[in-house]
Amino acid sequence: MLTRKQHELICFITDRLEETGVSPSFEEMKEALDLKSKSGVHRLISALEERGFIRRLPNRARALEVLKVPERADVKPIKKAAPAPAVSAPIPIAANDVLEIPLHGRIAAGMPIEAMEGQSMLSVPAALLGSGDHYALEVSGDSMVEAGILDGDYALIRRAETARDGEIIVALVDESEATLKYFRREGAMIRLDPANRAYDPQRYRPDQIRVQGKLAGLLRRY
Repeated sequence: MLTRKQHELICFITDRLEETGVSPSFEEMKEALDLKSKSGVHRLISALEERGFIRRLPNRARALEVLKVPERADVKPIKKAAPAPAVSAPIPIAANDVLEIPLHGRIAAGMPIEAMEGQSMLSVPAALLGSGDHYALEVSGDSMVEAGILDGDYALIRRAETARDGEIIVALVDESEATLKYFRREGAMIRLDPANRAYDPQRYRPDQIRVQGKLAGLLRRY
């Protein structure tokens, strides 16, 4: 069962593809659904993808394909943006969209340091994010360099409260400090492993650790 906004969005995308062969941009979707930000569009797209109504085309970032269309009875039509110029081939390629996600300060990739020092926003290509709620943290330290995570990188984190062995997580230690590490269970303890042989694993009781998210991607500026 789709929400009204999900229903409106899939119908809008379908109509645009039928008219022009080109997917609407996130900005056009935002305006058509009267949403306040493109983050809301991203959440709707992810929900439709999870329910099997659309998919992102492989090897063509930000391209959308409609897999099935719901019934349109009793659905109020939404306003349409001006049609895009006609193209020679019906390849549905959307615009290069950027989302803004919260940037919650710095996180240690060495010894734990205080995280969530404040909040600003970080612009991230939508293609880097999957489903779920995301935020970003600036990496400080070198303990994850062997995993390709460098000092100054922006870690893109999908919010989660649980983790499996081997996943890279944001762990909140003693409700005060956060660190980015591999998650492992070791008997009755939780072990946080670095990806740098110069650093030792950190061991904690389960009640000392709270999972705050899983690594979903990295953003690096040069």
